[in-house]
Amino acid sequence: MHRHGYQGRKFHRERDQREALIQGLAEALITHGSIETTLAKAKETVPYVEKLITKAKKQDLHNRRLIIASLQTKASAHKLIDDIAPKLTKRSSGHLRIERTRLRRGDNTQMARLSFVDDLTATPTAAPFKKETKPEESRKQLTTTAAGAKKSTSKPAIATRRKKTKQEAGT
Repeated sequence: MHRHGYQGRKFHRERDQREALIQGLAEALITHGSIETTLAKAKETVPYVEKLITKAKKQDLHNRRLIIASLQTKASAHKLIDDIAPKLTKRSSGHLRIERTRLRRGDNTQMARLSFVDDLTATPTAAPFKKETKPEESRKQLTTTAAGAKKSTSKPAIATRRKKTKQEAGT
Protein backbone atom coordinates (compact mmCIF):
# COMPACT_ATOMS: atom_id res chain seq x y z
CA MET A 1 0.00 0.00 0.00
CA HIS A 2 1.25 3.47 -0.82
CA ARG A 3 1.40 6.56 1.40
CA HIS A 4 0.71 9.08 -1.35
CA GLY A 5 -1.60 11.89 -0.27
CA TYR A 6 -1.53 11.02 3.42
CA GLN A 7 -0.30 13.86 5.58
CA GLY A 8 0.70 13.77 9.21
CA ARG A 9 2.09 11.15 11.53
CA LYS A 10 0.08 8.49 13.30
CA PHE A 11 2.34 7.80 16.32
CA HIS A 12 0.72 4.30 16.57
CA ARG A 13 -2.38 5.95 18.07
CA GLU A 14 -6.02 6.34 17.18
CA ARG A 15 -7.23 9.74 15.98
CA ASP A 16 -8.67 10.92 19.30
CA GLN A 17 -5.52 9.82 21.14
CA ARG A 18 -3.33 11.66 18.58
CA GLU A 19 -5.37 14.85 18.97
CA ALA A 20 -5.16 14.61 22.77
CA LEU A 21 -1.38 14.11 22.51
CA ILE A 22 -0.92 17.22 20.35
CA GLN A 23 -3.24 19.25 22.61
CA GLY A 24 -1.26 18.15 25.67
CA LEU A 25 2.06 19.07 24.06
CA ALA A 26 0.68 22.46 22.98
CA GLU A 27 -0.61 23.14 26.47
CA ALA A 28 2.71 22.18 28.06
CA LEU A 29 4.53 24.45 25.62
CA ILE A 30 2.26 27.39 26.47
CA THR A 31 2.50 26.75 30.20
CA HIS A 32 6.26 26.17 30.45
CA GLY A 33 7.62 28.12 27.48
CA SER A 34 9.63 25.19 26.14
CA ILE A 35 9.36 21.40 26.19
CA GLU A 36 11.55 18.47 25.23
CA THR A 37 9.90 15.74 23.19
CA THR A 38 10.70 13.53 20.23
CA LEU A 39 11.52 15.24 16.96
CA ALA A 40 8.46 13.82 15.18
CA LYS A 41 6.09 15.01 17.91
CA ALA A 42 7.72 18.43 17.91
CA LYS A 43 7.28 18.71 14.14
CA GLU A 44 3.60 17.83 14.45
CA THR A 45 3.04 20.28 17.30
CA VAL A 46 4.52 23.34 15.56
CA PRO A 47 1.74 23.95 12.97
CA TYR A 48 -0.94 23.33 15.61
CA VAL A 49 0.49 25.95 17.98
CA GLU A 50 1.30 28.40 15.15
CA LYS A 51 -2.37 28.43 14.15
CA LEU A 52 -3.38 29.02 17.78
CA ILE A 53 -0.94 31.95 18.05
CA THR A 54 -2.34 33.50 14.88
CA LYS A 55 -5.84 33.28 16.33
CA ALA A 56 -4.66 34.65 19.68
CA LYS A 57 -3.17 37.73 18.05
CA LYS A 58 -6.61 38.80 16.78
CA GLN A 59 -7.92 38.94 20.38
CA ASP A 60 -11.61 38.82 19.66
CA LEU A 61 -14.27 36.72 21.32
CA HIS A 62 -14.73 34.24 18.48
CA ASN A 63 -11.03 33.37 18.29
CA ARG A 64 -10.81 33.20 22.09
CA ARG A 65 -13.54 30.55 22.08
CA LEU A 66 -11.82 28.63 19.29
CA ILE A 67 -8.57 28.59 21.28
CA ILE A 68 -10.35 27.45 24.45
CA ALA A 69 -11.86 24.59 22.45
CA SER A 70 -8.45 23.67 21.02
CA LEU A 71 -6.61 23.49 24.36
CA GLN A 72 -7.31 21.35 27.40
CA THR A 73 -7.67 24.07 30.04
CA LYS A 74 -9.05 27.60 30.00
CA ALA A 75 -6.09 28.88 32.00
CA SER A 76 -3.61 27.99 29.27
CA ALA A 77 -5.89 29.54 26.62
CA HIS A 78 -6.13 32.80 28.56
CA LYS A 79 -2.37 32.79 29.13
CA LEU A 80 -1.79 32.40 25.40
CA ILE A 81 -4.17 35.23 24.50
CA ASP A 82 -3.41 37.69 27.31
CA ASP A 83 0.29 37.11 28.03
CA ILE A 84 2.04 35.41 25.14
CA ALA A 85 0.35 36.76 21.99
CA PRO A 86 1.00 40.48 22.74
CA LYS A 87 4.72 39.72 23.04
CA LEU A 88 4.80 38.02 19.63
CA THR A 89 3.65 40.98 17.53
CA LYS A 90 7.00 41.40 15.76
CA ARG A 91 6.45 38.40 13.47
CA SER A 92 3.64 37.20 11.31
CA SER A 93 4.75 33.56 11.55
CA GLY A 94 7.69 31.43 12.65
CA HIS A 95 7.11 31.88 16.37
CA LEU A 96 8.48 28.46 17.36
CA ARG A 97 11.90 26.85 17.14
CA ILE A 98 12.89 23.18 17.09
CA GLU A 99 16.40 22.33 18.31
CA ARG A 100 17.67 18.77 18.21
CA THR A 101 19.07 17.90 21.62
CA ARG A 102 20.13 14.28 22.20
CA LEU A 103 19.35 10.67 21.43
CA ARG A 104 17.08 8.97 23.93
CA ARG A 105 18.91 6.23 25.79
CA GLY A 106 16.25 3.51 25.60
CA ASP A 107 15.41 3.47 21.91
CA ASN A 108 17.93 5.92 20.40
CA THR A 109 15.15 8.28 19.26
CA GLN A 110 16.13 11.82 18.33
CA MET A 111 14.89 14.24 20.99
CA ALA A 112 14.19 17.93 20.35
CA ARG A 113 13.50 21.07 22.35
CA LEU A 114 10.47 23.04 21.20
CA SER A 115 10.46 26.67 22.32
CA PHE A 116 9.39 30.17 21.36
CA VAL A 117 11.79 32.20 19.22
CA ASP A 118 11.14 35.49 21.05
CA ASP A 119 11.92 36.03 24.73
CA LEU A 120 8.63 35.81 26.63
CA THR A 121 10.04 36.92 29.99
CA ALA A 122 10.59 40.50 28.82
CA THR A 123 7.65 42.85 29.05
CA PRO A 124 6.51 44.46 25.80
CA THR A 125 8.03 47.89 25.36
CA ALA A 126 5.54 50.74 25.28
CA ALA A 127 6.05 54.17 23.82
CA PRO A 128 7.83 56.50 26.27
CA PHE A 129 5.54 58.92 28.04
CA LYS A 130 5.98 62.65 27.67
CA LYS A 131 7.38 64.15 30.83
CA GLU A 132 4.71 66.16 32.56
CA THR A 133 5.35 69.34 34.48
CA LYS A 134 4.93 69.39 38.22
CA PRO A 135 1.54 70.56 39.50
CA GLU A 136 3.09 73.49 41.36
CA GLU A 137 4.73 74.83 38.18
CA SER A 138 1.53 74.55 36.16
CA ARG A 139 -0.43 76.30 38.94
CA LYS A 140 2.05 79.18 38.92
CA GLN A 141 1.64 79.50 35.16
CA LEU A 142 -2.14 79.63 35.51
CA THR A 143 -2.10 82.25 38.27
CA THR A 144 0.10 84.76 36.47
CA THR A 145 -1.39 86.80 33.62
CA ALA A 146 0.28 88.27 30.58
CA ALA A 147 0.56 91.70 32.28
CA GLY A 148 2.38 90.14 35.21
CA ALA A 149 -0.37 90.73 37.75
CA LYS A 150 -0.79 87.87 40.18
CA LYS A 151 -4.16 86.31 40.84
CA SER A 152 -5.15 84.24 43.82
CA THR A 153 -3.75 80.69 43.96
CA SER A 154 -7.12 79.12 44.53
CA LYS A 155 -8.64 76.77 42.00
CA PRO A 156 -9.55 78.37 38.70
CA ALA A 157 -13.27 78.92 38.27
CA ILE A 158 -14.84 76.45 35.88
CA ALA A 159 -18.10 77.44 34.29
CA THR A 160 -20.45 74.50 34.46
CA ARG A 161 -24.06 74.27 33.47
CA ARG A 162 -26.34 72.23 35.60
CA LYS A 163 -30.04 71.72 35.82
CA LYS A 164 -31.80 73.79 38.43
CA THR A 165 -33.69 71.84 41.05
CA LYS A 166 -37.37 72.53 41.82
CA GLN A 167 -36.44 74.49 44.96
CA GLU A 168 -34.01 76.73 43.08
CA ALA A 169 -36.50 77.33 40.29
CA GLY A 170 -39.10 78.42 42.87
CA THR A 171 -41.95 76.34 41.61
